[in-house]
Amino acid sequence: MNIQVFVKRVPDTESRIAINREGQAIVEEGLNFIISPYDEYAVEEGLRIRELKGGKVTAVSVGGESSLVILRKCLAMGADEAVLLKDPLPETYDGLRVARIIAAYVKTKAPDFALLLFGKQSVGADNSQVPSMVAELLGVGQANVAVKLEIEGSGAVALREIEGAQEKVVLELPAVVSAQKGLNEPRYETLKGIMAAKKKPIPIIPIEELGIAPEDLVPKVVMTGLELPAARAAGRVVSGPPEETAKQLVDFLHNEAKLI
Repeated sequence: MNIQVFVKRVPDTESRIAINREGQAIVEEGLNFIISPYDEYAVEEGLRIRELKGGKVTAVSVGGESSLVILRKCLAMGADEAVLLKDPLPETYDGLRVARIIAAYVKTKAPDFALLLFGKQSVGADNSQVPSMVAELLGVGQANVAVKLEIEGSGAVALREIEGAQEKVVLELPAVVSAQKGLNEPRYETLKGIMAAKKKPIPIIPIEELGIAPEDLVPKVVMTGLELPAARAAGRVVSGPPEETAKQLVDFLHNEAKLI
């Protein structure tokens, strides 16, 4: 079974983010970068399916050569191969552009795929667009926000998280599945895996070689500005007899917070 898992390099979720002077990108200096957490669930699921069904797991990332670090982590976790689709542009926030790059890669380099696995969203752009767009471009079925996945013969059964319940989706392979927290518990890299990952070659494929029309590589979504959330206002302490305290709270909620 040919399983392709797509991962993205993002700032550590515990990082303190700063915005550059132009207000159009974050300052990367001093930041620790990791695999987007939801993508780790996708990698783990690919490894578990391979262990049960056999086959090969390939980790793939779209980005600059700085993404090689996260691909080596995927190899250290147990992925068989890794591929970098080298993009000359920084993050564009254009989900369709990324989906076109991935779909072109799959069509030209992995046409025999059985399963494409993604995280349900990256914690960078948080758009949740790419998996569905890739499925549409390839003309295959999809199950997003999956919390359980079972491969049954030439098909798959996924449970996907919806508001207040879980929805069962039956798929014919090949298919696209995006992972939600709870699908599994990602494993840690082993020392043996880390050492082996350092020696494995990672092919670098320029996206210009994937046969994508030049106009489709021009971002249609442009980031015009970034700003940090407003500083949280200091809390207010009310005191006094219960009747007076209640009156102060109601007055604040009605006249200042405008909640009632």
